[in-house]
Amino acid sequence: MEIRDPVHGSIPIYDSEIEILEHPFFQRLRNIKQLGFSEYVFPGATHTRYLHSIGVMNVATMVFDNLFRSQNSLEILRLKETLRLGCLLHDIGHAPLSHSTESVMPNVSALKLPKQFQETQDRQASHEDYTIKSITDSSFTQSFQGVRSEFGVEPFAVAELVVGETKNPAYFTVNGTNYFPLLHQLVSSEMDCDRMDYLLRDSYFCGVSYGKFDLDWIIDNLKICNDGGLAHLGISERAISTFDDFLLSRFHMFMMVYFHYRAVCLEQMLSRYFNSAKNEYAIPAEIEAYLEHDDAYLYRVLRKSDNVWAQRIVKNNIPKKILETFGPAHLQQMHDLEKFLKSENIDYIKCSSTGRLSKYYSANSPQQHYPMKVMRESALDKSHRSVKNIQEATDLFQKYSESHAVNRIHCDFEDLRPSAQKRIQEIIQA
Repeated sequence: MEIRDPVHGSIPIYDSEIEILEHPFFQRLRNIKQLGFSEYVFPGATHTRYLHSIGVMNVATMVFDNLFRSQNSLEILRLKETLRLGCLLHDIGHAPLSHSTESVMPNVSALKLPKQFQETQDRQASHEDYTIKSITDSSFTQSFQGVRSEFGVEPFAVAELVVGETKNPAYFTVNGTNYFPLLHQLVSSEMDCDRMDYLLRDSYFCGVSYGKFDLDWIIDNLKICNDGGLAHLGISERAISTFDDFLLSRFHMFMMVYFHYRAVCLEQMLSRYFNSAKNEYAIPAEIEAYLEHDDAYLYRVLRKSDNVWAQRIVKNNIPKKILETFGPAHLQQMHDLEKFLKSENIDYIKCSSTGRLSKYYSANSPQQHYPMKVMRESALDKSHRSVKNIQEATDLFQKYSESHAVNRIHCDFEDLRPSAQKRIQEIIQA
């Protein structure tokens, strides 16, 4: 079986995987848009989590085949298939409109996750919790019979790759090397297969060029770095400039696409709807009932609602953007404007977005559990190698160490009395 993809071309699917792709749990992703409200800004951005997930699996396959091209044992094939499924299913727990609805998820205890994935303290569930539940403890789990029979893949191992912790390192160990860190990094890290796909895919469907980078060159230069029996993801020193381009592509996509004022404001309006109409929509804890919850389901609820925010979302009617600040500049204006709006009891929406180059290597981030490596090979003797952490090989993290904050104020400016409009204009023009 093959799937034709506008980004990667022909993507092969193994026969034993067809049951997984055709299961209702995975088919649900056909009805969840990759970029949520962004289609109101970029009309072409109607691509789904379904095709993105298949694309991530395809990128993972290309990366794995490059890294393990000299190995083809049954154990290596089991790891390859586990990675393919980890990448294919990394988004299977996403709620309608992707991240926008996680605020109405139940506590994680209500999901009754398998014991090995339970935590000591309760908290609100996330899409990753629904991913774990879907893979390991639902009707979807039965669809793994084919890959278990052919490759020896276990659903719990697939879920562990998504989570980033394993209780069974022996499953991921071949010839004395534990490949779990490497495989998890390909699912979720600074340079994971998820990002390699969504940057190219989102830029393609949005009709912009910000997210483009040299995928083939990066894949050709990825390396396995063995550190005391633990395999980490590495990259050749000669490809550091391409790695920098990859980071900057993601940063620019965040600033120009993902943080676009209209999409961000619509997300804030959805939050207001949830807060003001608490009994109209909620994400169920029962995993089989979760199957119904896709974008179309939520939009039906919004269209039927009499709530003002629901109606404004449906009509794409956002309050006017009256002030926008980038970084620390003009923050005093933002403060003065908020103070005035509050004093006059004028309703407004404040949208704050923080773009940063890296969540893994910024100054305020904790030390990464599985650090990415850079490998230097001697031109005369390829067996002579030296390895260092990625932040020691590029100064880009230091240059972009400060978060790039964007703050915006929206309100129904045209509905205000003339004196209020005049005062607002005086503040923002000061």
